[in-house]
Amino acid sequence: MTKPRCKLTGEDGNIFNLLGIARRTLKRAGLSAQAQEMTERVTQSGSYHEALAVIMDYVEVE
Repeated sequence: MTKPRCKLTGEDGNIFNLLGIARRTLKRAGLSAQAQEMTERVTQSGSYHEALAVIMDYVEVE
């Protein structure tokens, strides 16, 4: 799967804000199922860094 590009650099670093931006990016790319899967994985992660790594598994961070 080619990851859609997502601008997260310079955004509010709150993980829920970043998750929302990444979700919108995936949905706009027609990847709603991946957006749901990513959300579940992020909300189950044990740390901020783990959650950020999950987001980066799904989108190409700019």
